[in-house]
Amino acid sequence: MPDKILFLPGASGNTRFWQPVMQHLQHPARQVHLGWPGFGDSPARADVNGFDDLVRMVSAELDGPTALVAQSMGGVVAVLAALQNPGRVTHLVLAATSGGVDMARLGATDWREAFARNNPQLPGWFGSWQQDLSAALRTLDIPTLLLWGDADPISPVAVGEYLQRLLPQATRHVFAGGDHGFAEVMGAQIAPLIDRHLAPGR
Repeated sequence: MPDKILFLPGASGNTRFWQPVMQHLQHPARQVHLGWPGFGDSPARADVNGFDDLVRMVSAELDGPTALVAQSMGGVVAVLAALQNPGRVTHLVLAATSGGVDMARLGATDWREAFARNNPQLPGWFGSWQQDLSAALRTLDIPTLLLWGDADPISPVAVGEYLQRLLPQATRHVFAGGDHGFAEVMGAQIAPLIDRHLAPGR
């Protein structure tokens, strides 16, 4: 059972993204929301210049048994952190993410170029990460809850289905009408799912 829940946002860097979920959680673990330097309202840092640095930031927060709850881009960071820190991440909750798999062949819309164009303050390395973690995901044998919306062109349901087949202990819940940011507005519905996922013996 985790004694800490670390919440990770997507490329928006919105450090309040998970607040609605956090407010409804009953689990007693300490809750921490991490921001990404150079994204949203988090100032850039000279020592953060790519995904490896974001993973290093998350790894530094694993000071005890920790569950990672992550959305979109944050889900890739969460998966990489879990792979690099076996035994320290007890649970994963991944919402509307690629999880490190090839999205194009699963019918996803590539959003990165337009997002970067509309957010010119983003660091230059954003959107350049390319790696297929499919084989590694098969080794990630920790309880994983996949949360998806069925109206999300960026990470369609097919991506969640594929991740469920890859991950040894994955369960999946699909929200009707949920778009890419559904987790920010469905906190009351999502929190009980996370509470059950993190319960002892799960």
